[in-house]
Amino acid sequence: MSEKEQNESGVMHRAPGRLKKTIVMVGMMGAGKTAVGRALAQRLEVPFLDSDHEIEAAANLTIPEIFAREGEAFFRDKERQVIARLLKEERGVLSTGGGAFLADENRSIIAKHGVAVCLQADLEVLWKRVRHRDTRPLLRTDDPYATLKSLYEARVPIYSLADLSVVSDGLSSIEEMVERVLDALKARPDVVEFE
Repeated sequence: MSEKEQNESGVMHRAPGRLKKTIVMVGMMGAGKTAVGRALAQRLEVPFLDSDHEIEAAANLTIPEIFAREGEAFFRDKERQVIARLLKEERGVLSTGGGAFLADENRSIIAKHGVAVCLQADLEVLWKRVRHRDTRPLLRTDDPYATLKSLYEARVPIYSLADLSVVSDGLSSIEEMVERVLDALKARPDVVEFE
């Protein structure tokens, strides 16, 4: 990879440091894990990994299709296997599905092989981002907002167990979010060795 890269605004950046452990993006659906994770990986000049994408590729089905055909328990089992494999095989930035961090086993393997960075967005920001999408199987209910609110209230205490948390306010650009994550990672020299 090149020593420098050009971001969306045309500004040249050097990779800010050397990655020593995988950065695992966790948080609610719609928090920005994939978009921020992909941009962070580009900035650090490391691979971007997406557990949902890997599950879909392995099953040759979309996440909604897996939920419909096999159920959530099957999906969660595959998710656990994929996260464990990705953490052991390659160092990079890993985006996970909204429910991945809820499982004790996933939190344990993330703690052993990486660092969990939670993108914290409030309920209204999440709703604005997910309400017009049909790709969220857990929101295929009679009242998707109430379902999202219930998931949010149940999951936020578990997300608070993440190693680092960064606010995703719905107003900041992806590049600004990357800067926030990098600032938070400065407290973890075991994860990124900054130059």
